[in-house]
Amino acid sequence: MPAGAPDIAGVRDSKRLSRAVRERLAVEIRAGAVAVSLGAASVAEIGRLNIYQATALAMRRALRRLTVAPDAVLVDGKPIRTLGVAHTAVVGGDAQCYSIACASIVAKVTRDRLMRALARRYPMYGWGENAGYGTPVHLAALRAGGLTAHHRPLFCRRIVEGAG
Repeated sequence: MPAGAPDIAGVRDSKRLSRAVRERLAVEIRAGAVAVSLGAASVAEIGRLNIYQATALAMRRALRRLTVAPDAVLVDGKPIRTLGVAHTAVVGGDAQCYSIACASIVAKVTRDRLMRALARRYPMYGWGENAGYGTPVHLAALRAGGLTAHHRPLFCRRIVEGAG
């Protein structure tokens, strides 16, 4: 976000905002941002690397895609040893730091859109409502229908085999 620009009203911890408010704020954030970039890691990469390393990979991808070099890199949570760039880690950052809150809102809106698209293809998993979290509906669907290519096999195996 541009230095010295006024904060966008309503930006705060994305978990405390409704989907509709996040959607509206994401438009304002994108319009006012110096740059916005997203990064992701595939299910296969998560399985091969682990969730921590895949998160660092996704962050590196997002940083490389920025159209301007950032003045500073802030991450929500603890330091990421393998990020490969100097950064400041802020535990609970989306509740404490405006820039992190903005990034979190854009990320959640993107994730929610992807999950709604998957929900149209795989309605039994409830992805339009649960965003991939293990709700009772999602767990029952895993047991009944098994995994899709969008599930993490190692994470879901116990559930499908009845141990979760």
